[in-house]
Amino acid sequence: MLADYHVHTSYSDDSDYPMEAVVQDAIAMGLQEICFTDHVDYGVKKDWDDPDGIEYRHGGAGEPQSVPLANVDYPRYAAEIREMQEKYRGQITIRLGLEFGMQVHTIPQYEKLFARYPFDFIILSVHQVEDKEFWTQDFQRGRTQEEYVTRYYEEILALVRQYKNYSVLGHLDLIARYDQAGHYPFAKLKPILTEILRTVVADGKGIEVNTSSHRYGIGDLTPSRDILKLYRELGGTILTIGSDSHKKEHLGAYLKETQEELGRLGFEDFCTFEKMQPVRQKIKI
Repeated sequence: MLADYHVHTSYSDDSDYPMEAVVQDAIAMGLQEICFTDHVDYGVKKDWDDPDGIEYRHGGAGEPQSVPLANVDYPRYAAEIREMQEKYRGQITIRLGLEFGMQVHTIPQYEKLFARYPFDFIILSVHQVEDKEFWTQDFQRGRTQEEYVTRYYEEILALVRQYKNYSVLGHLDLIARYDQAGHYPFAKLKPILTEILRTVVADGKGIEVNTSSHRYGIGDLTPSRDILKLYRELGGTILTIGSDSHKKEHLGAYLKETQEELGRLGFEDFCTFEKMQPVRQKIKI
């Protein structure tokens, strides 16, 4: 089975990929299931209907000149997913999800949002800490590598201890993608990663394998093979696979190859989700 569980559309502020085009492309490439997981990043972005108006940033390479800093238009998003589910029933399974770009101080906002819709799947990601972005280096600036890497994982640990309405941790070692200082030793991170993953396992949650590692040229899986091995040693078995797609050429990328990698690491299955419950899918190598 091929299922892409990290898919962005034009409802995310960093994509202009129409939802129906995603569905049609997924069917054409033979995917059996997709989950839409558009971005919500409280703390650095306003909601789509904020009465004070939406802010904009200057677009980067390949982006529009001006990019709105806004979260998903939730009512339209949920309604269009329902429409796609009905229109393409029997051709592909479509699930309702979001990617929560969380920080500890934003937990109350996410609790309210989660209660509003019948989600199938929630990715808990950390894209910012202290309302500072990684990709701009704002978070890393003024800190040593040890300081910013440790602070990143401390935020994740605090989140998984306090917030429980999620399905998987997204791209767990995301900070490595934006670490200009180079590789940070796994051995130094193992104690805090062990605490994070023990909490995840105890709560019946999972982690995702994010196939964007290939297009970013990271040279390892995301999260790393070391993290995946540690997760398995701690009893973790709930894994999803997602392309983190924002455009057609990303969609469905490396799903089969990732299943094969997981099989070699000793995992027997990966998961899809329905109504926040994992559904196990056998890995066939």
